Amino acid sequence: MTSQQDDLDKEREFWRRFPRRRPPGIERPGPGQESVWDYPRPPRVEAVTQRVRIEFGGVALADSTRAVRILETASPPVYYVPPEDVRMELLQPAAGTTLCEWKGLARYWTVRVGERVTERAAWSYPDPDPAFRGITDYLAFYPSKVDRCLVGEQQVAAQAGDFYGGWITPEIVGPFKGEPGTEGW
Repeated sequence: MTSQQDDLDKEREFWRRFPRRRPPGIERPGPGQESVWDYPRPPRVEAVTQRVRIEFGGVALADSTRAVRILETASPPVYYVPPEDVRMELLQPAAGTTLCEWKGLARYWTVRVGERVTERAAWSYPDPDPAFRGITDYLAFYPSKVDRCLVGEQQVAAQAGDFYGGWITPEIVGPFKGEPGTEGW
């Protein structure tokens, strides 16, 4: 094992064991709603039955009926679209990676449509951990870095802080991780 792999494994283990606390004021879901506090840790991947669409610069960057979402405690769902349903010619690899303790190393993508550019607007996992092989090369987009994200006909609100990239729709209740002071959740 390489020194770099050892470092990644140590970081992953640190975050997996990081003590978490539940905040006060967790909303009780109503009919047809789901609470992010009922989502699992480690996260779960599930198929999405609605159409998922991402728009930027007047074009659909992604349009899919084959997307999946990842559900993880305290965070709104993150939607991942298969690369076949993404206009990959509008994406360019961006510098840097980040480590998810569950999914592995993420790579980033910059979107360019004509003169409009949004840096590190999407990410993917080219070689995810075994439990997440089903999202290999699927792309997730930050709602705050594109013009519009839709799940079915519902426009998505961006999760605060942009760290997690969650998509907030009316049926999702929190509070949501991402605001200042939520790091320990």
